This record gives sequence, structure tokens and C-alpha cells, in this order.
Amino acid sequence: MNFEFRAIYWRDMLKFFRFKSMLISSLIQPVMWLAFFGLAMSESFDKLTSVIPPIAGVQNVDYLSYMGAGIIAMDVLFSSLFGGTSLMFDKKYSLLRETLASPVPRYHIILGVGLSGVTKAFIQTSMIIGFGKLIGMDFFLGYTFTETLIALTGIFLLVGIFTLGFLFLSGSIAITLENPEGMQSILTLLSMPLFFVSNALYPVDAFPAVLRFLSMFNPLTLLADGIRYFALGDNFSVMGIHYMYTSADIAISFLGLLFFALTMLATSLWRFNKVNV
Repeated sequence: MNFEFRAIYWRDMLKFFRFKSMLISSLIQPVMWLAFFGLAMSESFDKLTSVIPPIAGVQNVDYLSYMGAGIIAMDVLFSSLFGGTSLMFDKKYSLLRETLASPVPRYHIILGVGLSGVTKAFIQTSMIIGFGKLIGMDFFLGYTFTETLIALTGIFLLVGIFTLGFLFLSGSIAITLENPEGMQSILTLLSMPLFFVSNALYPVDAFPAVLRFLSMFNPLTLLADGIRYFALGDNFSVMGIHYMYTSADIAISFLGLLFFALTMLATSLWRFNKVNV
């Protein structure tokens, strides 16, 4: 069996680690979100909601822990959505032409880029969880060692599927457009509604009905819900809002993200088979 995708994978990973500015910014940015925005907003929200009586028999989670899941989702969204820009620059400088002209199957290019993106997402997720625990995030509170391992496996599985979906989407855009500026504009346009019409940083209960409906199908909401289920449990309250997750809810998150990833994979394969550079 041929594994030509490994060359694409290792090329992308070597580039990630050799370009120190890219490496440092991708690892430090989510930590800064937690350290500055997270701690500041957590103090503010916790003070505002301190007058709300706790729900009897339900674990109360602080805003920092609630937001920590959203920070993971947000960071993975931006890193994967902009991950396809490497293909854009390869296309611009004719490196992609050489790759497409080689005997390497085109789907191996997509697979290599996708797996490298998943590896980066796993590194960033580990950084956020580790640093978050240091500053007081209540992830895995009361979990046994085995339960923590199961929860981490669930989180990384969700993150991996989500990352692949948006990398395939980003790759499809990169292979279609002719200039980086146009791609940057489209990705920025996509990221805004995905981020704000989600429960990444705040509950959606107070959203208008239309936005609440849209948020149900937002991959970012599906990912944040899944992370909170595995990291915080299936029954907790935040800012007076009671959250209860069932196995069916998490199955919907998995299946929704898997459907999105497979749809984007089919789209990227179609675009790569049609492209001429």
C-alpha cells in the first residue's frame, strides 16, 4: 500500500515547527485568550450572576470553565479554516503544480494536509486544557483517571472530525480562487457568523428564535456542546442556566460533525479532480 500522503503531512508539520513565528503565535494565542479575556470575563460574569440562587443538586460551573470549551472550539475553527492558505501559496508559487504532476494520487494531498491540521489542533487543544487547569478551569472535576482518559478521547475525536471538515472546506476554497486576498476575505466572512451564532462564549438561550435555530446546525455549537459534555459532565448550571446532555445529544454532535466533514471531503475531492494549475 502506498503512503504518499506522509510526505505531504511531514512537509506541512516541518513548516509548522520551523517557522517559529507561526508556531509561537498558534500556541500562545489561545493561552492569551484564556489568561486575559477568560479571567477578566469570568470575574465579571461570576459577580453579575452571584445573586442567582444555585439549582439544588446541580453542579454550578464558573464562566471560565464554560468558556474554556468555547476557546478550544474557537481556536480549532480559526486554525483549520485558515489552514488551507498553505495550498493557496503552493498554487501561487507553482509548488502545487509539481505535486499534481507527480504520481501521487490527488486525494493523498487532501489527506496529508488534513492529518497535519488535525495534529496541530490536538497540540493546541492540549495546550488550552493544560493551561486552563493551571488557572482554575473545572475540567474533569471529580473524574477518575479512567473517566478522564475517556473524556479526553471524546474531546480529541470531536476536535479531529471538526478540524477535518473545515480544512477540507478551506482547501476547496484555496484550490478554486486565484489570489490570497480573495481567500482571506471569504474566510473572514465565513468565520464571523460561525463564531457569533454559536454557544462558544455565551449561552444562546437569549438569542432571537431564528439565530437559536441556526445555532443548532452550527458545527461550532456541536463541537462546544460535545466538549462541555466530556469535560464538565452531563448535568451542570452556568450563570443560572441549567444544562443537561443525554447520550442522544452527543450522538447528534458526532453525527452532525461527521456529516459536515464527509460533505466537505466530497467537495474537496471534486475540486481537486477538476483543478488545473
